Order: sequence, then structure tokens, then C-alpha cells
Amino acid sequence: MPGGRTRTDLSRLRTVLTVFFALDGFVFAGWVVRIPAIKQQTGASATTLGLALLCVSAGAVVTMMLTGRLCRRYGSHQVTVACAVLLSLSVALPPLTHSVTALGAVLLLFGAAYGGINVAFNSAAVDLVAALRRPIMPSFHAAFSLGGMIGAGLGGLVAGSVSPTRHLLGLTVVGLLVTAVAGRALLRLEPPLPPERERTAPGTPRRPDRRTRALVVVFGLIALCTAYGEGALADWGALHLEQDLHASPGTAAIGYSCFALAMTLGRLSGTTLLERLGRTRTVVAGGATAAAGMLLGALAPALWAALLGFAVAGLGLANLFPVAVERAGALAGPTGVATASTLGYGGMLLGPPAIGFMADWFSLPAALTSVAVLAAVAAVIGLVTRNAAVR
Repeated sequence: MPGGRTRTDLSRLRTVLTVFFALDGFVFAGWVVRIPAIKQQTGASATTLGLALLCVSAGAVVTMMLTGRLCRRYGSHQVTVACAVLLSLSVALPPLTHSVTALGAVLLLFGAAYGGINVAFNSAAVDLVAALRRPIMPSFHAAFSLGGMIGAGLGGLVAGSVSPTRHLLGLTVVGLLVTAVAGRALLRLEPPLPPERERTAPGTPRRPDRRTRALVVVFGLIALCTAYGEGALADWGALHLEQDLHASPGTAAIGYSCFALAMTLGRLSGTTLLERLGRTRTVVAGGATAAAGMLLGALAPALWAALLGFAVAGLGLANLFPVAVERAGALAGPTGVATASTLGYGGMLLGPPAIGFMADWFSLPAALTSVAVLAAVAAVIGLVTRNAAVR
């Protein structure tokens, strides 16, 4: 086996990493559903709350590049466990704050943990993908999506009867228990060495050349195009359905659920798709599908057609981010993962405000077509780089 690992060890590692991906989605979604209650508790206005929430993104982006270096020095498994502990502890802090300033400070810490664990377990997953020689990266991101759906669903159920303090403290307890069990297993498992690194002394960092660094940025741009769509639909999809297609608030909320469910299903089938089509055709087909779906979702005059468009867009975008991060990591290790993740997260930050500005200038449906444009850009990038990346 690559890196001297047995098939059983690699299967165990895949299971443990899947647990951490799911835990990350579960904890993050649990926090998101309590944002309205935290807003009321801190007395924040829409503007000041937005600034506080920006601290999550700021903490994540700043930490991501640092985490790549920590993974190189200490190992991605160790960093994953440490960030999981920090994520679990920090999610309990927002309900303890009573001012926007304090909320922003604790969200910086939460964002740092969130960004750190994303780079760390994606780096570990990249090495496992190379060792198994199977494109299983989408399955990990499907676990994140499933964890998020469960976390949001449970959070919605308890929101009316359980205080934010107890709810998020419960997430801390669950997170620490899962980390204690899964983390112990992860630390016992040696990271597999991908074939191209077996001849390199352990701990010796790869020094990517200029061409490799450029390719990493290119794959990061694919991640950016994908995450832009996710952020835009999360924040503006329901408003489009309610404002432009006159859907009820409950029906409008279904729009993002259709998108998220389709994305999860797309990721669950991602390994099979990648094995049959290869990475290049998967990216090209996914980007083209997402572009067509988003044009339908943004411009359709009927509600059912818009919901169908959101679902098609979710299917198309599902595997672009996992493929982009995996390719960047295969080229440049944890630094590549950090670069692609940072660009991707930047896209998620860029999407909502960009849509808002364009909606003011033109209209919300016209602004949402920018998601289709960037999905098409991702498809073109995948096509142009087909000979530059390992398939």
C-alpha cells in the first residue's frame, strides 16, 4: 500500500476524517440558526451585526494560511484535533456576550478555529485521496453538508424552547465528546504518504515552483466561483422567491433547502462521477450545469421553475469546490489547500454584498445571474487547465 499503510488503516482514516467533516458542519450550522437570538441579546442593529459576523470570516481567512504552515510542521492530524477542540469551546461563547464589540471578539476566535480545521482536515483528506488513488474528496464534503443539515434542523427544533446559551453549550459538549473519541483514533493513525512523496524524507516540505503556485491559484479561483454561488443563494435566494415571485416566507425558505439538498446528493455521488468522467469533465460539466440552473432560477417567471433551477445549480456546483481543493493540495500540500480555501472563502464573502450592490443598480434577478456567469467561468478554467493538472 502507498506509504506502507494497510487498507484497513486507510479505511479507518477515511471514517474518522468523515466524522470531523460532519462535526464541523454540525457545529457551524448550530451557531448560524441562533444568530437572530444573539442579535436580540446584544442589541445589535443590522449593520453592527453584519460587522460582527464579518469577524468570523476575518478570523477564518487570516488563520487559513497560517494553518497550512502548522500542518507542515506538526502534521494535519494533530492540527485537526486541536482546531476541533477550539471550535467546540468557542461556539459556546457568543451567547455569553452582551455587546457587539464582545461578540465580534469571540467570533474572531470562532472563525479562526473554523478556518483552521477546514484547512487541516482537507489537507489530511488530500493525502488520503492520493494514497487510495480514488477521487473520494466529494464524500467528505457531503459529510460536511449532511452535518450542517442536521445541525440546522435540530437547531430549528429547539430554538423555541431552549436558550441560545444552553443550545450552544450543548454543541460544545457534543463537539468535545466526538473529538475525544475521533481525535484519539486520528492521532493513532499515521498520515499516508502520497506516492510522489514516498521518496522524500518525512517532514520535508515541497517547494512549489512558479508554475505550480500559479496552478494552485487557478484552482483557488474555481473554489471562489463555487463559493460565490453558495454565499449568494444562502443570503439572497429566499428574498428573490418572496420579493420577485411572490412566494410565502415558508415557501421561499424552501429555495435554499432545494439547493443545499441537491448539493449534498451531488457530493454523495461525486466519487462515482469523478471515476467515470475524470476531474476535467466533471468540472466543465458541473460549471455548465450550474450556469444553466442558475439562469433558470434567477429569470424563471414561475416559482416551480425557479426552485428547479436552484436544485440544478446545487447539483452543478456540488463537486467543484472539493475537486479544486483536492487538486490544489495534490500540487502544493497544506499550503495549496490553504490558498484554495482562502480564495474559496473569499468568494463566499464576496457573493452576498456583490449581489446586494448589483440588485440596487439593476434588479435582484439580474444580480443573481452573476452566479451563472462565475459558474461558467469555472467551467472555462477547468477546460483551459485540462492539460496542466493531473486528472
